[in-house]
This record gives sequence, structure tokens and C-alpha cells, in this order.
Amino acid sequence: MTGAAIGLVLLSALAHASWNYFAKHGKTPELFTWWMALSANIIMAPLAIVLLILNTPSVEGWIFILATWLLHIAYFMGLSRAYANTDLSIAYPLARGLGLMLIPVLGLLWLGETISAAAWIGAALILTGIFTLTWWGRFKALITSPGWFLNDIGVRYALATGIVISIYSVVDKQGVEHVTPFLYMYFVTAAGTLGMLPFVMRDFSRAQFASEWRTYRATIVAGGLLQFAAYGLVLTAFELARVSYVGPFREIGIVAGVIMGAVLLKEPFGRGRIFGAGIIGAGAITIALAP
Repeated sequence: MTGAAIGLVLLSALAHASWNYFAKHGKTPELFTWWMALSANIIMAPLAIVLLILNTPSVEGWIFILATWLLHIAYFMGLSRAYANTDLSIAYPLARGLGLMLIPVLGLLWLGETISAAAWIGAALILTGIFTLTWWGRFKALITSPGWFLNDIGVRYALATGIVISIYSVVDKQGVEHVTPFLYMYFVTAAGTLGMLPFVMRDFSRAQFASEWRTYRATIVAGGLLQFAAYGLVLTAFELARVSYVGPFREIGIVAGVIMGAVLLKEPFGRGRIFGAGIIGAGAITIALAP
């Protein structure tokens, strides 16, 4: 990976972990996520209009925008439901970890990318780290009853979100070949605003919408801008490096997510999570140095 791609992804990882912390911190993660998307759409509308005029998407570009729009509706709903039902430090690594496992495979099979041995090792280290920090102390139960954790609805939502992450990553790698990255990101954010609206309107009252905004409006706006920046930076990195490298490398944000969950949300942070975070960091460095 180039130095520019590494820098973009590191900034993205920190921004991504931060907005995920804000979403988990809210009273109702589904509503908080929707308000974040809406705030980003409103604030970034002038930039989107300028980019739309200067870089109007081609027909192919609009097809990719529609595809990512549908995929991100599923992503936003799945992730927010995961946070509503389980810990940040469980849902975040599971969703990102499954996505990490599938992205290089899809990059290889779908895009025909070549992946060096070092990059495979780095991805394997990151996956091992995710497994370690998530299941430390529960390995025996996982081996004797491998399906027990699927009884947790939050875990199921997190795993479904991971599958969606892998698919939209490969779609978006192709999408930014036809649409400038931050305009593309604007439409991704619109999936959270318009796409989620029928679902959250069905499940929550107007009073709950208003209460979530009144209570958390400062962090909602901050989270919305961080969300926009996080994936916009990754989309820009897609133009500079292979999705099979960028996808796994951005999981360095898991380390920040676990630390935020432990320090700010007072979630457990034992030896397993420390060890797992260290392995993830080693894997990210390996990918960054891979040819």
C-alpha cells in the first residue's frame, strides 16, 4: 500500500470507531444512526451539489449508486440493531471481522486482484485477533456448542452486517471508478436517511424521534460528520490501492473501537481483548508493508 492510502485508511479507521461509539452511546441506536445520516446529508448538501455539477455520474455510475444505496440500507439497519441488542465490543468486531474475511476472497474472485503472501498473512492475523478479543474465555463453549452464540440476536445482526460489508466494499471499489468518492459517499449517506426512514417510523414514535435529537444533538452532528468522513476517505483510498488490502487494513479501527468500549462505555477489557487488539495491530502493519 502507498503511504497516501495508509494515511487515508488510518484517519478513516479512527473516524469510523468514533461514530460507532457515538451510535452505541445513544439511547436508541436505530434513531441515533438515522439522525446522524440526516445531519450529514443536510450539512454536506452544498458540497454534493457542486460535485454533482462538476462531475455528473455516467449511467454506470448511477447503477453503482443504486446498488450501494440498497446495500447500505441493509448495513445501517443491521448495525444499529446489533448495537441495540449487544455490546459495542462484541458487535463491532464481529461485523468488521466477517467482512474482513470475505473481502479478499471477493476481491480475488470478483475483481481478479492479486494478493501477496504478506497480505494474506496480515489478513489472517487480523481475523485471529478479532476471534481472540471476541471469544477469549469462551473457546471451550464455542468448540462444544458452536451454534450457541447465534441465540444472541445482536450477534446474528452483527454477522449479517459483516456479509453486507464485504459485498458493498467490492461494489464501491468499482463504483468510485465512475463517481467521484465524496459524491458517492453522499448517496451512501442518503441510504441511511431515506432508506432507513420507513423502518424507524414503523418502530418508533415521533416523541422518541424528538427525544433522541434533543438529548444527543451535539454528538449526532459530530457522529454524522465523522461517518461521512470515514467512508469518504476509504473510497478515496480505493482509488489508490486494492480493495483486498484496503478492506482488511481499515479493521485497525477495531482496536480503537474496543478501547472506546472499555474506557468510555465501561465494557469489560480483559487480557483476551488486549491480546486480540495487539494481534490486529500486527496484522494491519503487515498489510501496510505488503507489496
